[in-house]
Amino acid sequence: MQVPDPTATKPSNFLRQIIESDLASGSLDGRRYAGVPGDARQLADAPPDAARIRTRFPPEPNGYLHIGHAKSICLNFGLARDYGGVCHLRLDDTNPEKEDEEYVQAIRDAVRWLGFDWVAAGVSHEYFASDYFDIMYRAACALIEAGLAYVDEQSADAMRRNRGTLTEPGVDSPWRARPAAESMQRFAEMREGRHAEGSMVLRARIDMASPNINLRDPTIYRIKFAEHHRTGNRWCIYPMYTFAHPIEDALERITHSICTLEFEDQRPFYDWLLGRLADLGVVARPLPHQYEFARLNLSYVVTSKRKLAQLVAEGRVAGWDDPRLPTIAGLRRRGYTAGSLRLFAERIGVSKSDAWIDYATLEGALRDDLDPRAARAMAVLDPLKLVLVNWDEVAGASGLEDCSAPVHPHQPERGRRQFKLGRELWIERSDYAEQPPKGFFRLFPGNRVRLKYGYVVECVGARHDADGTPLEVHARVLPDTRSGTPGADAVKVKGVITWVGAADAVAAEFRLYDRLFVDAQPDAGGRDFLASLNPHSLRVARGWIEPDATRAEPGTSFQFERHGYFVADASDHTAAAPVFNRTTALRSAV
Repeated sequence: MQVPDPTATKPSNFLRQIIESDLASGSLDGRRYAGVPGDARQLADAPPDAARIRTRFPPEPNGYLHIGHAKSICLNFGLARDYGGVCHLRLDDTNPEKEDEEYVQAIRDAVRWLGFDWVAAGVSHEYFASDYFDIMYRAACALIEAGLAYVDEQSADAMRRNRGTLTEPGVDSPWRARPAAESMQRFAEMREGRHAEGSMVLRARIDMASPNINLRDPTIYRIKFAEHHRTGNRWCIYPMYTFAHPIEDALERITHSICTLEFEDQRPFYDWLLGRLADLGVVARPLPHQYEFARLNLSYVVTSKRKLAQLVAEGRVAGWDDPRLPTIAGLRRRGYTAGSLRLFAERIGVSKSDAWIDYATLEGALRDDLDPRAARAMAVLDPLKLVLVNWDEVAGASGLEDCSAPVHPHQPERGRRQFKLGRELWIERSDYAEQPPKGFFRLFPGNRVRLKYGYVVECVGARHDADGTPLEVHARVLPDTRSGTPGADAVKVKGVITWVGAADAVAAEFRLYDRLFVDAQPDAGGRDFLASLNPHSLRVARGWIEPDATRAEPGTSFQFERHGYFVADASDHTAAAPVFNRTTALRSAV
């Protein structure tokens, strides 16, 4: 178990303050843990829990994790790490119709990629809600026998009407007073598959007049004839999440159950249920406590799994790992690093107040993480040929000159990259203008620029097609201006342009991703988020790259000088057919 460094300064927040207070007061002392999750009977003779705290990350395996989950992963695993505890990975698989093993594996991959693990002291703490279906059923039976739950046979519409409103109390179900023995029989029949879906549910008996609508006899079990990805067809009744979640926490001996704010109104039921089950001897004390923090609201994205699934299902994006999506898989394919997401989570912090975070904050964390690590390279995304008309006089019989540049400008130990300078080069089309606007310091007839890592050249004109579009630009090399040679800076110029030599350039595809939505809050106020889709969220360019960059492994990030950060696509990039995804522009270009 990792013990926190007492000298390390951690960013304070209300959750850290709660944990530190609990540890100082001794309120977490006396907890027992049998090495695996267990009920009160299993924990009766268990040894003291060696973990100072226990947290959990409990996603439902019904889709791929997104940037909001990344914040929760960093929070829950980070708190356990910092306070000598253990964080469990729990797959809340109580909804069999939408869950799949593909999502289970994707969740595991995302957590590990972010740099966290659920293995502590050689013991795996990966659990599934379905591991506890037998105990949950027994807990439901205990509630029925104690008169704290009953089987209701109202229709869904009648239950909805009788639940009341925020200002009016609910109305008792006609089945609310049925004897416990009768509810037990009905519940057993539900389990045996003798009743249709929707024909009856099991409800907790609490208070239909409660001002908290979540305490008005909430449903805790429903009938669902669906094959489960782990239990198959063994069950045809499934617990509701609000019933399963607190039981899972208690069985796993979670100390701090950290949820987002939408679960705040559910906390009274969480406490009610665990208190009753502890009294009935089903779960052991001390009981876990639920704490809520503000969920991540990031501009220009949607994080609803349902809406993300819709985008994938309708083909509006190319799968869950489409680089335009805020899924962890999509961000990773776009070139976001695990370090940048951890840095982002640390910077935005944890609070009790909802707020919108500008997407630029995420991009800033990425640049700060990539800048010291990403190799540099030159690329031309919108190529226009540049011909050096007097090159033969400069280069002589060889025709080519060797050029080099640092792999990283501030890390000379990483070496240099090699490329060729010759008579024909590729430059960006935007680096030439027939009639330059004010402040344009690049190529136009009569103007001089420096080819980065090369010579100063003077534009002498261009060759055009029949429509007047430039086909190639002509320039004259100024001798004795080669970068890095004595006297090279004697000729002063205001413009420096990047280039790729035609002799060793490698053709490449560049996928230029932009924001998927044009509105900062595409689904706010119940709006149709599809109406905010950006029709220009992906543009594909075909250009040239310097040769060393093509040898990179898929997933390798670069800073293409002037253009920003790019990554070799994880699926499609090869040395023979390079494909690079634009991750983000340089800070100065934003």
